[in-house]
Amino acid sequence: MTRILVVEDDVDICNLIQSHLVQEGYSVRQAFDGPSALVAVAEERIDLVILDWMLPGLDGLTVCRRIRQTHLMPIIMLTARGEEIDRVVGLEVGADDYVTKPFGMRELMARVRAMMRRVGSATPVPSPVVVASAADPSVVPPGVTASSTGAALIAHGELIIDPSGRTVTVEGQPVDLTRREFDLLSMLASNPGRAFSRAYLLERIWGDEIEVFDRTVDSHVVRLRKKLGPAGVRIGTVWGVGYRFAA
Repeated sequence: MTRILVVEDDVDICNLIQSHLVQEGYSVRQAFDGPSALVAVAEERIDLVILDWMLPGLDGLTVCRRIRQTHLMPIIMLTARGEEIDRVVGLEVGADDYVTKPFGMRELMARVRAMMRRVGSATPVPSPVVVASAADPSVVPPGVTASSTGAALIAHGELIIDPSGRTVTVEGQPVDLTRREFDLLSMLASNPGRAFSRAYLLERIWGDEIEVFDRTVDSHVVRLRKKLGPAGVRIGTVWGVGYRFAA
């Protein structure tokens, strides 16, 4: 069952949201302040977070930013701040959607359903990536060998990634990638079936570099698809979210 965390300091609103989510068939956990929200995310698997902007302890933006450091689940921000710049800030720190108060429960439920469809949470995550190691040659699939150092290889059909040697081959032919392209491909291919937001990819791969925008991820994906040739189709677009690697 899909597990949703509702973070809202107004108890009446929080209970109202919970009631509607339960009616929709979701399992719900509540948190009434920022620190409690972070504890909830750390303690159990959460599939989606509905997060109020104004919270005691830690504000919603800080909570969103900290969640994004380690988790990929969709985040819907709730706020009475309706200015465009506020929406932009919320999205830039890692939120996937933005609902302005006052809002109708029908709209919020529709956004939750749409978000869960986008990330495909109702479908099983594909089997883990095939990993080959020189220490255990029995698990090496046909046509795949471990690296000379014995490090694990990430194998998806014709695509072979050697994280240790930072090399990539497609159908046995080497592919020349830049450092960022390799890091991006490795992150996606190591987590097949997981939807990564652009904001998360930017933070994890580009870090605190200045003058880096969402389009930076898009342009790198375009180049990756082209360089990978037939294997490039494995990098799929998750509309409104980011990208997902198909095993």
